[in-house]
Amino acid sequence: MADKLTIIVCIKQVPGITEIKINPETNTLIREGIENIINPFDTYAIEEGVRLKERFLSDTNNINSDIQVIAISMGPPQSKEILKEAISLGVDNGILLSDRAFAGSDTWATAYTLSKAIKKIEGWKIIILGKQTLDGDTGQVGPELAQILNIPFLGYASKIVEIDKNKIIIKRLMEDRYETFEMKLPVAISVGKDINIPRIPSLRGKMKAKSADIPVWDNKHLGLDEKECGLNGSYTQVIKIFTPEHKHEIKIIKGTPEEQVNEIYSRLKELNLI
Repeated sequence: MADKLTIIVCIKQVPGITEIKINPETNTLIREGIENIINPFDTYAIEEGVRLKERFLSDTNNINSDIQVIAISMGPPQSKEILKEAISLGVDNGILLSDRAFAGSDTWATAYTLSKAIKKIEGWKIIILGKQTLDGDTGQVGPELAQILNIPFLGYASKIVEIDKNKIIIKRLMEDRYETFEMKLPVAISVGKDINIPRIPSLRGKMKAKSADIPVWDNKHLGLDEKECGLNGSYTQVIKIFTPEHKHEIKIIKGTPEEQVNEIYSRLKELNLI
């Protein structure tokens, strides 16, 4: 019997714009009329998951292994489209977590729901996420997911140096240095732009994605306590979102150079800047 080895890639559908618009009454994203895309950092997670599968398959020691890459997304029904796009990029299968009970989830409730789904997947060893999302921009789901699953987490992974069925060696980029870690599997990692260059879909990949059947796991499938998921299971809630008002005051200081210096000094002192 072949050994099961599953690589999980967590992806999210986000608005395909840099300027996020918020409904002031509900404090939720305005999605109408906006194209939705795969979160940009998640494309690097997809690519790395597919590359890991290719690396395992090229290793003769893994000839008896059943290796697959599964993309998981939590969101509305239209998120099926990004899962199909992930399949066109080399992912084997996609799973959508979608239920009204999941609505309003903060990062912790999202990680909790993802963890329950992942536990239902056979043979998972590696979980890969983008380092942050374009809309929330927190970078919290990865470490929270690892915490719930009680597995190691490493952020900012820039290179997977070595991997086998039991351990992984990862290099990560910090502000002023590289760090290298060896960890036992299973693990969760987050990646950024420096780890790879995402591929474009192949014709075969597009054809496979077109006919792909994306299963939807709702709360009946996961069996979550509704007090622990969605808005009820969220430790944080958005009370208000607004764009800070920027005010610029321009004052022309006249007089001799000495008078100008004295004026500037007095103003800086009033502002407690000196």
